[in-house]
Amino acid sequence: MKRVHLRIHGQVQGVMFRGWTVDEATERGLDGWVRNVHDGTVEAVLAGEDAKVDEMIQRCHEGPPAARVSKVDVTDAEEPVGRGFHQAPSV
Repeated sequence: MKRVHLRIHGQVQGVMFRGWTVDEATERGLDGWVRNVHDGTVEAVLAGEDAKVDEMIQRCHEGPPAARVSKVDVTDAEEPVGRGFHQAPSV
């Protein structure tokens, strides 16, 4: 079981990135959340099988069609996540 925190940079707000992330993560059976951050980035916590988390990280480097991802910061996450994947309120 792997749990990571992502900070996604680039043109990632206003392009359906959060909804896309919920769909992609749910399809892979991951737990966690995604939200917009006031600095223009998108933040997410992904938890699940190692290979599925790694696959989702790679997908986040691309994002939905309208997104332009410039960088994805990945760190280990310690915070607990509930079951399922959801869109959290923006911060």
